[in-house]
Amino acid sequence: MVVLNRIYTRTGDTGETALGSGKRVSKAHLRIQAYGTVDETNSVLGMARLHTTDMPTLDAMLDRIQNELFDLGADLCVPDTGKDLGYEPLRILPKQYVRIEAEIDGLNAELSPLRSFVLPGGHPAAAHLHLARTVCRRAERLIVELASHDGEHVSEGAIAYINRLSDFFFVASRWANARISGDVLWVPGKTR
Repeated sequence: MVVLNRIYTRTGDTGETALGSGKRVSKAHLRIQAYGTVDETNSVLGMARLHTTDMPTLDAMLDRIQNELFDLGADLCVPDTGKDLGYEPLRILPKQYVRIEAEIDGLNAELSPLRSFVLPGGHPAAAHLHLARTVCRRAERLIVELASHDGEHVSEGAIAYINRLSDFFFVASRWANARISGDVLWVPGKTR
């Protein structure tokens, strides 16, 4: 259980923070950047959800994803060092990204095939979902970079989840735009 009765602790005043394992690292550490960007993705989703109240199916998916992004942050915050922590750390499970795949397929089944690249925009929910997609891709790049460093463990589930999630945001943005006039398409050389 999380109990926050004091927001500031002054323990980060020297530029360090604690991982879930208790280890202190620089706030500029790649792991902190990775799960900080996951948190940023979650904040963008909060903005997108301001525009999905009339889309209960999509809003329910986004609600669940916001909770799962905290799961992902917890997964990244407690690296697997092989040491007994006295508790079972939270990890992303395959069923979480398999569910996202099913939701992508379900939303995509209602859409016409793409014949051009899509520009971010259209319905406000779609525009925010495109922003979530790009922030999510940045989080993915940071997580993959973190995993490439010796001694930095990242669970397979974390990488698979974040990869599926950006695809979900793309399809969800198209689905939201289909409710109005459809995709905003790139027209190559339009201003030449």
